[in-house]
Amino acid sequence: MTEHLALLIALIGLLGISAQWLAWRLQVPAIVFLLLIGLVAGPVTGLIQPNELFGELLFPLVSLGVAVILFEGSLTLKLEEIKGHGNVVTHLVTIGVFMTWLSTGAITWWLLDISAEIAFLFGAVVTVTGPTVIVPLLRSVRPVASVANILRWEGILIDPIGALLAVLVFEFIVTGQQEGHTVWIFAKALLIGGGAGVGGALLLAHALRRHMLPEYLHNVATLVWVLSVFTVANTLQHESGLLAVTVMGMLLANLRQVQTDEILGFKESLSLLIISMLFIVLAARVELYQLLSLGSNALLILAALMLLVRPLVVGLSSIGAGLNWREKALLAWIGPRGIVAAAVSAVFALQLESEGYPEAPLLVSLTFMVIMGTVVIQSATARPMACWLRIAEPEPRGLLIVGGNRVAQAIATALAEQGLHVLLADNDWQHMRAARMKNLATYFGHIVSQHADQHLDLIGIGRLLALSRQPSLNALACVRYRTEFGSGNVFFLTAPEEETAVRPEKRSVTLRFNGRRLFGVEVTFNRLATLLEEGAEIRATPLTDTFNFDAYRQRYGGDAIPLFALDDKDQLHIFTDDQTLSPNPGWRVIGLIPINR
Repeated sequence: MTEHLALLIALIGLLGISAQWLAWRLQVPAIVFLLLIGLVAGPVTGLIQPNELFGELLFPLVSLGVAVILFEGSLTLKLEEIKGHGNVVTHLVTIGVFMTWLSTGAITWWLLDISAEIAFLFGAVVTVTGPTVIVPLLRSVRPVASVANILRWEGILIDPIGALLAVLVFEFIVTGQQEGHTVWIFAKALLIGGGAGVGGALLLAHALRRHMLPEYLHNVATLVWVLSVFTVANTLQHESGLLAVTVMGMLLANLRQVQTDEILGFKESLSLLIISMLFIVLAARVELYQLLSLGSNALLILAALMLLVRPLVVGLSSIGAGLNWREKALLAWIGPRGIVAAAVSAVFALQLESEGYPEAPLLVSLTFMVIMGTVVIQSATARPMACWLRIAEPEPRGLLIVGGNRVAQAIATALAEQGLHVLLADNDWQHMRAARMKNLATYFGHIVSQHADQHLDLIGIGRLLALSRQPSLNALACVRYRTEFGSGNVFFLTAPEEETAVRPEKRSVTLRFNGRRLFGVEVTFNRLATLLEEGAEIRATPLTDTFNFDAYRQRYGGDAIPLFALDDKDQLHIFTDDQTLSPNPGWRVIGLIPINR
């Protein structure tokens, strides 16, 4: 029995990560595959039975998982990102929540033959969007910063507020509709949740600032502290824990002299695993026959929520906010529901069933119908809509080049001539002035400075080429931008100091802090610089059926150095020492060609 339990838990984790990988390959939000896997593994095949598998531990584990997800999301909320749009977010998570609740509840009560209590509880549950679906969707849609920041802030802040509203409606139902009791619960939740969040953040910040924790305990101590604050707040007042961890994360993210980057990196990885497993587990609990028996009126509720309620909420919340109609239209279209709605509906359905409400299971079915409908439809349409509205960032095909020396300028010019977006960054003014004279985009400043973090425009850029003469700067840039672009998209060129050292192993930066080596081990900065001094040129050569890559090598000999290749879809491929490229006919090879060849 123990082995069977361990096997199923491992299987859920494996399926979750497989869904994430598939989503990455196909460039769609992972929740689509997670929901499908959960439905197939649960109600369709019966392979995973969450109630039997976890028993009474199911919902405590779900609650703790949601707490970690919300804390991680709130750690990313920097106040400077929302300057100028704070009122929109405030209206969306206050007036917007209230409007969504009342209108959705009224529409559900009107269209379905269910009690007003269940209808308005459902309306409260689906007020939340949540970072579990918003963040992956934004990653694939890539809207302009104003829209992305508003949606991200709304998705994180609305979770505890929506969950608290659902608790109030639930308490209003089960306590015999005592208004005074409900108001008291609301006040307690705000006081306890807010107080626990502020207190927890200040205590943790003090410990981190004073170096009271060794480095290796930062991540695990933070995790345990988050779970402790969440459970204590929840024990004192049901569902105030979500508010506590959200406030705690926001405060930590904006306190000075508190380094949260490493903690955030750990929590992001943990949240990814938790999200993957939770969606599969909760989807596996759905009763398929109830989902299928909802009928066409349930689809009308979904349509009303997406086409009537959400646009009305966004329209009223954004009055006087300085957003144009294109930004408002995309905000109105994107509002998928996520893990908090799924978890809260499941908990309340169980409790209402025990209170004698026969319609309680419909709460879960309706909620999952909204989750699946909003996620699938918006995942498929949000990117095309953003492109049609002309407020989507371009594909990240561009390159950030560290260094403004002659080698870097020659490579940047050759890539720019092929239509690629290239940005040169250096703190040498003479280099940057020369690059600007060649009509190259530049950034004057240190590539890893705070100013670069705030002002370096990375829209449309997805790769880093570290071409500086300084190996330490190349390594520093690779470490900094590895989290931005991914470890497979940061590259470096062997610098002169590394090449000419008597003992290279003492002067070369370890590959652990570098990226992928550009152009092969034998191709170094000095070699490229020497060839350029001798008159060599970097130029693009088209390949054909009669002039393939082998013919290219024969034509130019061993002195020619292939650097890049553009395929027939204009996707850039880079020659490196860890990857062998075989360009096909129809491609263009960008290489350094010696003089007179």
